[in-house]
Amino acid sequence: MDSARTATASRTPLRALATEAVHAGRDDLARQGLHTPPIDLSTTYPSYDSRGEAARIDAFAATGAEPEGPPVYGRLGNPTVARFETALARLENTEAAVAFASGMAALTAVLLVRASLGLRHVVAVRPLYGCSDHLLSAGLLGTEVTWTDPAGVADALRPDTGLVLVESPANPTLAEIDLRALAHSCGSVPLLADNTFATPVLQRPAELGARLVLHSATKYLGGHGDVMAGVVACDEEFAGHLRQVRFATGGVLHPLAGYLLLRGLATLPVRVRAASANAAELACRLAADPRVTRVHYPRIGGAMIAFEVAGDPHGVISRVRLITPAVSLGSVDSLIQHPASISHRIVDADDRRGAGVGDRLLRLSVGLEDVEDLWADLDAALERPVRDAELCRPAARRLP
Repeated sequence: MDSARTATASRTPLRALATEAVHAGRDDLARQGLHTPPIDLSTTYPSYDSRGEAARIDAFAATGAEPEGPPVYGRLGNPTVARFETALARLENTEAAVAFASGMAALTAVLLVRASLGLRHVVAVRPLYGCSDHLLSAGLLGTEVTWTDPAGVADALRPDTGLVLVESPANPTLAEIDLRALAHSCGSVPLLADNTFATPVLQRPAELGARLVLHSATKYLGGHGDVMAGVVACDEEFAGHLRQVRFATGGVLHPLAGYLLLRGLATLPVRVRAASANAAELACRLAADPRVTRVHYPRIGGAMIAFEVAGDPHGVISRVRLITPAVSLGSVDSLIQHPASISHRIVDADDRRGAGVGDRLLRLSVGLEDVEDLWADLDAALERPVRDAELCRPAARRLP
C-alpha cells in the first residue's frame, strides 16, 4: 500500500483547504509519471513470499495497521480507496480515515468496535438521520441507547458507555450543537460527530474535540449522486480497529467508488460554497413568504434548508419541476423531500415530532442551479394563499 498511502495524514494542515482538496492523496503521482490517479480493480495480489505474507497478516490482526509493502487482498485494503482515505483525513485534519460501502456501514463498524470492548451503551442526541436513529433504537447490534439533549449528556454517561453520537447540523432540522462544549461533557468517552451536512469546508469536528468524524460520503464528498460510501475520520489507533471490523464484516468500498470520491473532493470547497450561497438566498426568500411558517438554516451556513409550510407539504413535492423530489442530498442538482414520509419514517412518530421533525417540514438540498430558476420553481410549487375575500365569497349557484 506504500504508493497509495504516501504518508500518514498530519493533524496540522500544511496547505489551505482548497489546495488539499485538489492535491491530497495525489502527492506521489508525479514521481510515478502520472497525472490522474489510477483505478486499481484487483481483488487479490501475487506474492511469492508466503512467510512474509503470514507476518504481515499477523501484524494486521494485532493492530489493524495497514500492511507494509504491496497490497494483499481487496478486503484488507485497496490503493485507490487508500488515496481517498488519505485525502479525507487531510481535509478533516485527523491522523487517518477508513472508508466503507455506505454511511450506515461506517456507523455500524464504530458501534461494533466499542461493543467488542463491552461498551454497548450509546448516548445520542436527536434528531439523527432516520436510519441511524433506527439502528440505535432497535438494538440491532446489541447496543442500548439513551436519548438526551446536549445538556444532559454528562449525566447520561455510564461505566459501559462506549460512544456519544450527534449530528450538527442535524438531519433534517439543521439544529446545531456546540461540539467543543459537548466534547468536554463526554470526558473520556469518544464523541462521534456526523459531519455530513457541514463537510470539512464549514466545520472540522476533530478540531473541536470529537474523536470520530462520520460522513455519508454518498452526499457532498461524492457530490454527483453517483456513488454510495461512508467514511470515518479519526486517530490511527481507532482506525486500526475499524479496519479490522471492515476486514471481518466485508463492508469494503469498491475501488471505482474510491476513485469517484477522490475526484469529488477536488471540487468540494467550490461546490459547497456555491450551493451555500444559493441556499442562503433561498432561505431569506422563504422566511419572508407568508406560505412558509418557519425556516431552519444553520448559523454556519451550508447548502441545506428545512422549512415548514402553511399548506400541504405533499402538494409542494408533487408540483416541483426543476427541483427533484428524491431522498439523499449534497448533489450538484437540488433535491427536496418530506422527512416524515421518507428519511425519518422509520423513527417512531412521537419521537420524530419530539425532535422537531413535524408533518409540515420539508428538507431542501440546494444545488448549483441558478438561484432565480430555483426560486421560480419553489414559488410555483408553494400553495397560493387564500384571500379573505375568497373565503367570504358565496359559492356560485348552478343553473337548473
